[in-house]
Amino acid sequence: MLKLNHYLVYASLICLSLSARGQTPNTPVKTIKNINVMNTDQLTNPTVKKAIEALQTGDKKAWFDLFTADVELFDDGHKMNFKSFFDKALGHERFTHIDKVENNGLDLYGRFHSDQWGNFKTYFRFIINPEGKISRLDIGQVSY
Repeated sequence: MLKLNHYLVYASLICLSLSARGQTPNTPVKTIKNINVMNTDQLTNPTVKKAIEALQTGDKKAWFDLFTADVELFDDGHKMNFKSFFDKALGHERFTHIDKVENNGLDLYGRFHSDQWGNFKTYFRFIINPEGKISRLDIGQVSY
């Protein structure tokens, strides 16, 4: 019985030392909240790539900085309020896979997840102005 207690104490100390390794006193532990890591290598347009990366991580500042102040958003052909739409969507909607990229990297087709609407296939079509800002975004469901 004494041997068993020694082994339990020894195993507990090893576990404690491994869990504390690399931590410094009074350093908060970072928690990553449901970030969908997806390969974006096939995104050839740098502005579109930054936009999708911001969408994937729910980074509102990075997302909104890429668009013009008067950006137009169309969802399945219906004009929407860009700011309020993405204020609600960012952090709750993301691509799960990019299936196809066309039009010099401005048109994306892929599988998408929405916390509210579930999983479906979608397209994003970006129009970028001469200053490099996105001036229009068309999104919608597809069945390809």
